[in-house]
This record gives sequence, C-alpha cells and structure tokens, in this order.
Amino acid sequence: MASTLERVAPEPGTGEVRDQPDGFDPGKLDSYVGYHLRLAQNASFRGFKRKTGEGNLKPGWFAVLSLIGDNPGITPMALARGSGRDKSSLTPILRDMLAGGFIARSATENDRRSYGLTLTDLGRDKLELLSAHAVDHDAQLDAIVGERKQEFIAILRRIAAEID
Repeated sequence: MASTLERVAPEPGTGEVRDQPDGFDPGKLDSYVGYHLRLAQNASFRGFKRKTGEGNLKPGWFAVLSLIGDNPGITPMALARGSGRDKSSLTPILRDMLAGGFIARSATENDRRSYGLTLTDLGRDKLELLSAHAVDHDAQLDAIVGERKQEFIAILRRIAAEID
C-alpha cells in the first residue's frame, strides 16, 4: 500500500527537508542508515515492478535470472552468496522459477548433493524483457544519485562487505 508523502519543513538551521509518509514521524529510525536503505530498496523494487507491468513480479527475480544467465551452472549456494540472500529465502524463488520453466537444474560432477542452474529459453526471454526495464529503471536511479554514482556504489559495497 503506497502512502502519500508530504514535505516537512526543515529543522531550523539544518536546511534539510524530509519526506514523511502521511505526516508520520519515524522518530529515532529517521537517523538510522539501515532504515533508509530498506525504504530505498522497497521504493526501488516497487518502481521496477511498475516499469515491468508485471504485478506478480517477486523481489529478486531479475537478479537471480541475471546471475544464472551470467554464470551457467552456478550452484544454489554460490547463487545465494552472489545475490546476497540466504539459502532459505532463495529456495522458494528457485522452486517458482523451476515450476515456471524459467530455469533448469542439472547434476554437478564434483558434488552429488548439489546441482547447477541454467536458464531455459523461457528464462532467457524473461531476462531479456526484465533487462530492458532495468536499464530504464537504473537511468532513473542514476538521475537521483547524479555524478556521485560511483561513490554511492562504493559505499553500498563497503556496507555489504563490512557488515555481512
């Protein structure tokens, strides 16, 4: 459910203007980076989902399809690490993608307990469609971040590396 945003007057002397949903005061959360990362991630996904026009698109599908496409034969464990998900949250995504015919799995030579993942023709078509939307969506994000994109990405990478 989307909330209405209103501009809130800046604190005297700070010059900062914050967007707050429906006049809601997040309290101390407003000073937490993690809170704002989560809000930004959710907003980014909702925007991407709107661009695709796919109401049933689930978070992570584009990243998972892209990683499998770029790494044919990738194992679920490697995919979990590469997508920043734990295996338990990745399993339902893989199950849905297998059932939908977007990916296929095959036995790996070195580990009988694991398997490799590849895209099917349907999966490649879905990835191509989502990739086109991702380019447009990323351009919108680029416009927001501006000339500091590389610095912003470096900070996000540092957060991921140092906290995980």
